[in-house]
Amino acid sequence: MNDSLPLPDVLRSALAGLLDGLPPSATTGAVDRLIGHYRGVVPTHAPVLRDRSDVAAYAAYRMPATFEAVRSALGALRDATGTWTPATHTDIGGGTGSASWAVAEAWQDADAPVATTVLDWAEPALAVGRELAEASGVPGLREARWQRARIGSALTLESAGLITVSYVLNELTADDRRALVDAVAGAATGAVLIVEPGTPDGYARIIEARDRLIAAGLSVAAPCPHSAACPIEPGTDWCHFSARVSRSSLHRQVKGGSLAYEDEKFSYVAATRFDPDPATARVVRRPQIRKGQVLLDLCLPDERLRRETVSKRHGPLYRAARDAEWGDPWPPHSADPL
Repeated sequence: MNDSLPLPDVLRSALAGLLDGLPPSATTGAVDRLIGHYRGVVPTHAPVLRDRSDVAAYAAYRMPATFEAVRSALGALRDATGTWTPATHTDIGGGTGSASWAVAEAWQDADAPVATTVLDWAEPALAVGRELAEASGVPGLREARWQRARIGSALTLESAGLITVSYVLNELTADDRRALVDAVAGAATGAVLIVEPGTPDGYARIIEARDRLIAAGLSVAAPCPHSAACPIEPGTDWCHFSARVSRSSLHRQVKGGSLAYEDEKFSYVAATRFDPDPATARVVRRPQIRKGQVLLDLCLPDERLRRETVSKRHGPLYRAARDAEWGDPWPPHSADPL
């Protein structure tokens, strides 16, 4: 690994090596099939990724976006947990390891690499995940265990400091979703992070998981500033966030389109076994910048949603509001509250 390269660039380089030599037509065809599959109802009787071509297509199509979504959610979890560092990590339904790459980056400065175990149904995905991890040169990834497991109600979990479940719940039946979340809550000794697509259905799955984690005794660390009921009235809106994904020429070739970036919309919940320090409030919509003022839509600790107007008269807070992004805590630690 080139130590001067940030991990997202290392991932892009590894993906380019993965697709090297594969016919573009085969990769593009597999991507089209996978797009159709993930936009529809996902069957649970067979793995989605059938062979190496499918896995290569999936990795190029989804890994950069999944990595950025989990990376963003982990940033919020770390903000709420201070110096806490997981010694072990289980990546459930991890496939080619997007969440494991994000975890490796989040705690890359820890005294020892986070010991990761990736569990997935599809052996071809695990094989490619091992290959990408080896190409990364990152100790925590190169030393990860890649194990085949049926993800659902029959899954038996060993305890782990951190358990991630990213873009998995949609692939399960309702009963399996509930059983998996309960098993994760019981096995996590430190924290749980669950990420789903930023759609109304994805948000509904996150809210159900959030309720079950709280019932199991965990406390919400992010994105919510509290562990009480979500203030969004069901069916009227949904809580989701956005992560900017840089698109390499390879990524643009596989997915089509010409923009150098895309925005990955996602919903998530992070919860801990210990008392976290959640954000005072959370920016839950893209800030609107007007002449001399910024409009912020906030989720507040008293179970309310509120639009806050920050104007020039607020000085440093106004400058912070102009720099605020969707999903950020508010106010920033460097600015005084209104």
